[in-house]
Amino acid sequence: MSKVEKALLVGAYISGKGNKSEAEESLAELAELAGTAGADVIESFIQKIAAPNPSYFIGKGKAEEIKAEVGKEEIDLVVFDENLSPGQEKNLEELLETKIIDRTGLILDIFAQRARTREGKLQVELAQLNYLLPRLVGKGAALSRLGGGIGTRGPGESKLESDRRRVRERIGRIKHDLEKVKNTRELHRLSRRSVPFPVIAIIGYTNAGKSTLFNRLSKAPAGHGVLAEDKLFATLDPTTRKIHLPGGQSALISDTVGFIKKLPHQLIEAFKATLEEVREADILLHVIDCSHSNAGLQIESVKKVLEEIGAGEKPVINVFNKTDRLEGGMVPPHLKLIEDDAIALSALTGAGINDLIAAIGREVR
Repeated sequence: MSKVEKALLVGAYISGKGNKSEAEESLAELAELAGTAGADVIESFIQKIAAPNPSYFIGKGKAEEIKAEVGKEEIDLVVFDENLSPGQEKNLEELLETKIIDRTGLILDIFAQRARTREGKLQVELAQLNYLLPRLVGKGAALSRLGGGIGTRGPGESKLESDRRRVRERIGRIKHDLEKVKNTRELHRLSRRSVPFPVIAIIGYTNAGKSTLFNRLSKAPAGHGVLAEDKLFATLDPTTRKIHLPGGQSALISDTVGFIKKLPHQLIEAFKATLEEVREADILLHVIDCSHSNAGLQIESVKKVLEEIGAGEKPVINVFNKTDRLEGGMVPPHLKLIEDDAIALSALTGAGINDLIAAIGREVR
């Protein structure tokens, strides 16, 4: 069994552009991400900065303070909540004498662990190689010194130590393979269009309960549904099933990868073939965890990603999920103000599911 890595988290907010409470909320999500990746979070630091330090992102004094904590707690991994430049990452690794990764690197690591299909693995490897390409200088030596674990999964150490030309060649081959996947998906979509079934894509923030809702709507028998875990990014590979609606109507429904705040652009680029399932859908089911303290911010993050992938104008049915976690099943008033037409339900218990099925039936007529 591999050793659990001890992690220290670092967040920062810029004067006049953010505040401490927002930074704390983002750091709490980073802790969830680190836990999903398999780390044990030992300590967290937040610093208010006037502007990112070009050498260390945070101030040199704070970096020295973190170095002392790294030594005292025998920290294996320091995770920054913001994206670091290759130079900042290298400087921090040399100063702190431990492995450094940023938010993007951590998310990519989780995707590398969770990809199951060949397509999913190719997409993740493409995203990782594009992220690591500018970081290759000196990275091989750093990795051999620091060992494997979080931030080194996926392409593997041998690929990271190869020269840029070989990495670029590998990127070219993956893009070629993914183009074939894209063409295959397009053929599938064309065959689906020849059958008069509307296509519905389930979208939402990671861990909002999309897979549980998908299993509920598709009436998947126990052991035959898509993986539904209380973890971030449980689903990477989309699944499509037929569902039956009131009045004898049918539709095709797809489960999709979860969105997240500060979604790495490398992932959006690499997962274009998968995200086309969202762009090509007739209707989007936006699943919202209404029990989450940051549900409002999550709603905004999802809308931002939809705009980025060109799906911002799609018809949307908003779903307030996880009402079973709320006192009396009552959705907080501030969320109702954001999405006053949302259907409240519990995908886990099935309460309210008939209201959603009726709404889908009305939308596809």
